[in-house]
Amino acid sequence: MRKHIDFIPFSRPSIGKREERAAVDVLRSGWLTTGKISAEFEREFAAYVGAKYALAVNSGTAGLHLALEALGIKPRQYVLTTPYTFTASAEVIEYMGARPLFVDINEDSYNMDPNLAGAALGRYKQEIGCVLPVHIGGLPCDISALCRLAGARSVPLVEDSAHAFPVALDGKYLGTFGSAGVFSFYANKTMTTGEGGMIITDDHDLAEHIRILRLHGIDRDVWNRYTDRADTRSWHYQIVTKGFKYNLPDLLAAIGRVQLTRARDFLTARREIATYYLRELADCDFIGLPQSSESHAWHLFIIKIRPKKLTITRDKFIEKLRELGIGVSVHFIPLHIMPYFKAKYGFKPQDFPIALNNYLQSISLPIYPGLSRSQAKRVIESIKKIGYSHYKTHGTS
Repeated sequence: MRKHIDFIPFSRPSIGKREERAAVDVLRSGWLTTGKISAEFEREFAAYVGAKYALAVNSGTAGLHLALEALGIKPRQYVLTTPYTFTASAEVIEYMGARPLFVDINEDSYNMDPNLAGAALGRYKQEIGCVLPVHIGGLPCDISALCRLAGARSVPLVEDSAHAFPVALDGKYLGTFGSAGVFSFYANKTMTTGEGGMIITDDHDLAEHIRILRLHGIDRDVWNRYTDRADTRSWHYQIVTKGFKYNLPDLLAAIGRVQLTRARDFLTARREIATYYLRELADCDFIGLPQSSESHAWHLFIIKIRPKKLTITRDKFIEKLRELGIGVSVHFIPLHIMPYFKAKYGFKPQDFPIALNNYLQSISLPIYPGLSRSQAKRVIESIKKIGYSHYKTHGTS
């Protein structure tokens, strides 16, 4: 009989008694949807990152869509982004009738290559409506260079900061460099509301436009309409534009407010795990380790298998990790090899060779605040066991 192995999940949210009490308080309040708790969450988040405005939404995807909509991205315009990301970064461009303009990534950082971005901006010029970089895994992209490139051509920049909370670069939080920044609070992110997201901006007009767009294009919040006892016409509202159903309910915002107070502790825990991995795996020449930075949020810890050193493939390596009870994932399958984008735009796998090569070699390891030192040790020991068991010796073809 096979011995039972405790499974270490790839990701697990850190939810405690405070989050439970906050959710129960909302359930007992009689008001579950967007209201005063969501408004408080927005004020607290804006203060945390130093932005003038924060707008809570029901997903990071919704946040990206609203940012592009409010910026007025037009059909058939290009939005410059990376193929090495989750589909949300590109699908919102399609929502606008616009076209994703992919540029390849830097091999070490996994982030958009600024040199290639500059070349694309120069080539397409007036056809580009926005630049949308992604901070992959929580490692900052070269946001200063990308902002300079976008600014030189008077093109807005929206930061996809889904992986990048709460870290700062050169004294500014990621997400605050462009026209808008968008965060995700999905269950596996660096803080969570279960499902949810946040848009931040310093632009008053942009913020007001997003505020109206996120709830059906209505000119006043539902909380005000239902609770303003002094206004006898509080029931009255106007539809001033075509909108969407993207608001974040108080039930989720309550969890987010607690998570926000724990965000710095979460980051410390992730950094400790990353440091441990980096130190203990440093002598394993059959894998490449992720680029480190003082501004890394460590949402992901991505290693790269070195095929010339091993007799097994990346996929087989993953299979053996799972057999040892280690949950892992792959980030990301490049969008240009996905059936939808491949069929629509005629992409070939080698169109973005660095993205393709990184994908074929990458494995994301467990990294989350609840991961114990003994569990992290098991991850390390499992990687070494597999790697050294399938290490190519001299003379092996």
